[in-house]
Amino acid sequence: MRFRHPDGSTVHLAYCTNVHPAETLDGVVAQLRDHCEPVRRRLGRDRLGIGLWLAKDAARALVTDPAALRGLRAELDRRGLEVVTLNGFPYEGFGAEEVKYRVYRPDWTDPERLAHTTDLARLLAALLPDDVTEGTISTLPLAWRTGFDTAAADTAHRALGTLAERLDALEELTGKAIRIALEPEPGCTVETTADAIAPLAAIGSPRIGLCVDTCHLATSFEDPATAFAAITAAGITVPKAQLSAALHAESPHLPGVREALAAFAEPRFLHQTRTRTPDGLLHGTDDLDEAVRPDGPLPATGPWRSHFHVPLHSPPAPPLTSTLPVLREALGHLVGAEPLTRHLEVETYTWQALPPELRPRSRAQLAEGIAAELVLARDLLTDLGLKELP
Repeated sequence: MRFRHPDGSTVHLAYCTNVHPAETLDGVVAQLRDHCEPVRRRLGRDRLGIGLWLAKDAARALVTDPAALRGLRAELDRRGLEVVTLNGFPYEGFGAEEVKYRVYRPDWTDPERLAHTTDLARLLAALLPDDVTEGTISTLPLAWRTGFDTAAADTAHRALGTLAERLDALEELTGKAIRIALEPEPGCTVETTADAIAPLAAIGSPRIGLCVDTCHLATSFEDPATAFAAITAAGITVPKAQLSAALHAESPHLPGVREALAAFAEPRFLHQTRTRTPDGLLHGTDDLDEAVRPDGPLPATGPWRSHFHVPLHSPPAPPLTSTLPVLREALGHLVGAEPLTRHLEVETYTWQALPPELRPRSRAQLAEGIAAELVLARDLLTDLGLKELP
């Protein structure tokens, strides 16, 4: 979906296909047919943007077979789909029964992360619509925090510097500018937008910026106005933003609230959980099940938020809710009078991890839910003065 910003520029809105995990090229093509095109049809659109997730094997198949890449581009065109952004965070196995900490491997200290992201950049340059000259790729924020020391940081920074040089060369060759966006996430060495400023300054390339995920922003209790003011003051770019909402519990000291939260604890993904105490300190657990234990370590003096991407248009039932208000506020900064980004991606990948009674029971129900999320995002953008384009 495309929008005209009041400044005359085009803002792109997509939804991320990591909600439909596929490890192979055949699986990706099936996603387009079974999921992405039905979402487009429900929206009554001739064209729909998707934030494509290409696992290692799918990406390698496309890089090594130019005919397959041309075929994917043709399939996108035929189904009324376009790609201006890729989700390069998960490497493989995102559809496994247990993902948890595996999603952070390989990290930016591993040469394979550089190789994979280079492949993604080359593919995106070939997949961009003819009238689009800039693409974006979100990636993990260097590494998970444990075992990440100064030497590891230096290695990661060098790898991203090498990537920036490759992206320069790619633009010279193709005329397409590809930018990489580190995505702060709770528990990682770059957990917040504030944590990202020093590493991005150390890398020192306009090719490498920030992906602001509004679920992660809210989970870490970051104030959007403060966060975006600091990003702007530091000269950090925001190539991409992900529109998502976290799970919010206002009164975690109540047994009924703990019980409601416990229904969202599940074995597939990590659901880092955070609270901010009156002294301003952030306290957290790596997963929700640890937080909701009777002897859990989190203080219950204030609200808890959990890294669980809940559907934008359908917050959980009381006594829980979502952090949609944080998304609304953040979006006002992201695409305000002087937009910080022009690539927006709805990223609710947890539909099948919801409590059983809330999960879609068919492809049609999932398509309806994704379409409803995009309608909400569209309405937020038009409320901010953007005009939806055909």
